[in-house]
Amino acid sequence: MPDVIAGVDLGGTKIQVVLLRDQQMLASERGPTPRSGGAADVIQAVAEAVTGALETAGLEPGDLRAVGIGSPGEIDQRAGTVSRAANVPGFFDTVALADELSRQLGGVPVSVDNDVRAAVRGEHQRGAGRPYRNFLGVFVGTGVGGGLVLENELREGRGAAGEIGHTVVKDGGRECSCKRRGCLEAYAGRGRIEVRARELAKQGRHTELFDIMRKHDRDRVTSGVIAKALDKGDELTVELIDDAVWALGLALASAQNLLDLEAIIVGGGLGDRLGRPFVDRIAESMRPHVFVDTDPPAMLTTELGDLSGAVGAAVLAGG
Repeated sequence: MPDVIAGVDLGGTKIQVVLLRDQQMLASERGPTPRSGGAADVIQAVAEAVTGALETAGLEPGDLRAVGIGSPGEIDQRAGTVSRAANVPGFFDTVALADELSRQLGGVPVSVDNDVRAAVRGEHQRGAGRPYRNFLGVFVGTGVGGGLVLENELREGRGAAGEIGHTVVKDGGRECSCKRRGCLEAYAGRGRIEVRARELAKQGRHTELFDIMRKHDRDRVTSGVIAKALDKGDELTVELIDDAVWALGLALASAQNLLDLEAIIVGGGLGDRLGRPFVDRIAESMRPHVFVDTDPPAMLTTELGDLSGAVGAAVLAGG
C-alpha cells in the first residue's frame, strides 16, 4: 500500500519538495521556479521535482500516497485552485493546480493551501510553534506572507487570513506587487527590494548588489545575494534592509496590539537567511509601538528553516 507523502513548497524563486513516511523524512529536492512561460510550465516543473525526489529516495511513483502543495495566492481548497499569485508565472488568473498536478502524477490525490499557511502548519506541528497556542508566522521571501494560529488552530478565515504582507505601513507609499501602495511587502519583500534597488541604481546610486548577483550567476537578487551585499557593507542594500526592518516593526507591532500573541516566528527566504540578527532588529523596531511593552511576544526564527513550507504541505496531505 502506498505510504509516502510528498510536500511541495512552491515559491516565486524555488520549488522545494520533501518526502515523508510517517514522521521520517526520506528525501528533499529543490529546483528553480520557471521565470517565463505560464502555469503549465510551473506545474510541469513541480511534477518533475516530485518525481526527482522519488528517484533520489529510490522509490517508485506507486509508493506515493498523496501530495500536499503550498502555493502563493488566493486558495480555494475545495476546488484545489490558485489565483492572484503575482510572483508565479501564469498564477494570477485562476489555475486548477490540484487537478492538473494530480493528472501529471498519475492520479495521486493533491491538496492545496496557501504557501505561508503551509509553512505555519509545519512550524506549528513540527517546529518552533509547538509550545504555543497563539502565534503569528511571518515569512519574508519573494513577498511577505503570514499565518495565524489562534487557540491551537490554524486560522483560515474566508481563505486569506494572516495576509500581514498587505498591511499598510505607509499610506500612498511604494507600489506593491498587488498594485496597491504602501503595503509591508512593498518594503520588505525580496522582489520589491530588487525593484527599488534597480530604480535607485538607474538614478545613479552606487551599489555592488548587481555585481554580486552576476558574479554568483544569478538572474535575480536572491536572499543570498542580499546577505552577501550586507556582509560587504553595501550602503544601498543596508538602507533597503533598514526600510524592511522599519516596516516589519510597524506591521508586527500592530498585529501584536490587535491579537496579544505569545510568539511571532519569522522565516521565509530572506528571514531564514538573515536569521537571528534580523529577527532581533525587528523586535527592537517593534518595541516603541507595542502597547503592552512589559510582556512582548517571544520573537523566534523558524526551526525547520526553508523546509517549513514543504513539511507543512506534507502534513496537510496526511503526513
